[in-house]
Amino acid sequence: MTTDTSAAESLMTREIRTIERVPERERHGRPSNQFTLWFGVNMQITAIVDGAVAVTFGAEALAAIIGLLIGNIIGGITMALHSAQGPRLGLPQMISSRVQFGVQGAALPLILTILMYLGFQMTGVVLCGQAINLVFGWDVPVIGMVVFGLLTTFVAVVGYRLIHLIGRIASVIGAVGFGYVAIRLFLGHDVQAAFGQVDFSAASFMLAVALAAGWQMTFAPYVADYSRYLPSRTTVRSTFWTTFLGSVIGAQLAMTLGVLIAGTLGADAFLGNQVGALGEIAGGGIVATVIYIVIVVNKLSVNSLNAYGGFMCILTIITGWTRQRRVSQTVRPGIIVGFTLVALTLAIIANEVGFLGVFKNFVLALLSVFVPWSVINLIDYYLISRERVDIPALYDASGPYRAFNWIAIGCYFLGVVVQFPFMNQAIYTGPLATAMGGADLSWIVAIVVTAAVYAPLAKRTQYVPDRLITGAENDEGGPVAVAAR
Repeated sequence: MTTDTSAAESLMTREIRTIERVPERERHGRPSNQFTLWFGVNMQITAIVDGAVAVTFGAEALAAIIGLLIGNIIGGITMALHSAQGPRLGLPQMISSRVQFGVQGAALPLILTILMYLGFQMTGVVLCGQAINLVFGWDVPVIGMVVFGLLTTFVAVVGYRLIHLIGRIASVIGAVGFGYVAIRLFLGHDVQAAFGQVDFSAASFMLAVALAAGWQMTFAPYVADYSRYLPSRTTVRSTFWTTFLGSVIGAQLAMTLGVLIAGTLGADAFLGNQVGALGEIAGGGIVATVIYIVIVVNKLSVNSLNAYGGFMCILTIITGWTRQRRVSQTVRPGIIVGFTLVALTLAIIANEVGFLGVFKNFVLALLSVFVPWSVINLIDYYLISRERVDIPALYDASGPYRAFNWIAIGCYFLGVVVQFPFMNQAIYTGPLATAMGGADLSWIVAIVVTAAVYAPLAKRTQYVPDRLITGAENDEGGPVAVAAR
């Protein structure tokens, strides 16, 4: 009984670490925790909607499923490589990006990351507000949104351990709940009719690939936040594979369900009432209510990550100028509450104008700004710095990493600008995308160009210590320097 009580208290104990390195004595957990977290985070309604959106872009059902799988694999490799940095450095992901962009220059991708968190937070609030209202029979949309916002705030404030617990719960009930919806879909509808409705289109196929790749890459800016508590002896391979498999399998299952529902019921019918449609497929009544609860719990998992990640990013920007390594515990709830209020306000506005009109192109737009950042971070960490980071210097704008690294910043902007001719989005279609029948290859071009330009420049200019310098204190009281593996 004592052990159970201690475990429960541990899960509900508020996290004390923020942007500083997690000391070895506080490391805990197993790599398998990454699988359950990322499976649960991806097995959720927004991923189902993302799969359905591929159909609205004109993709044939089978082509959409294959395209989404390819995109999930490509994007999953990227996000899992970021996750593998966590145990080694013990740092939040965006603090480590100061190595490439500079202590203050890292604010550039951070601002874009915060916008991303707000966007996904907004969609979660809208969808789960609908689900909560359906559970309790409320007619005022704002009430459900506020309730979900309060739940998200609580989990994000408590922090790491509770987020992982919610992730484990979400992975189980998501698999059971959405698995039941899939069974009911096959039993009650002619799913075979979803296939072959339109001819294969290379352009829509590439858009499906881009949708899934963008979905996975949006986790990259915060994925290491949830692996940084693993013991530093955790291997890169184990962290990579548990993260990759959890994220890719969870996302692919959810997106495939979205494709099948949209193809069977009609994309407009499903996307016009996503939450209600899932309840109707499940059979209505009490069963539908259970599905609505599943939707809320699983979306709570990812929205807590968004609130937590938004807090980390805001703090990383501020401390780039204040040079703080630690902050008061009163700062966390203040920033998270403020972040949630902004997301809630945007969600209420978006609910009035129809948020899916924005969401359809949201992931693709994010892909264009995060690919160059991801390429720069991964090339530096694995090929140039090779895990050798001077962690204390990451908090000093006058130190070897400097306030701004203009080489990385310039390469980042180049990686964004070079995409414009190849883009095919609602707000802009590039001439080369038009010439290729609407195929959007912009993110692939960004990977190639950013890597080709950044790698040789960084090799000549980047500061690289001879080993990983943690700045921690060992048993004898001296600084710890860990040799690169």
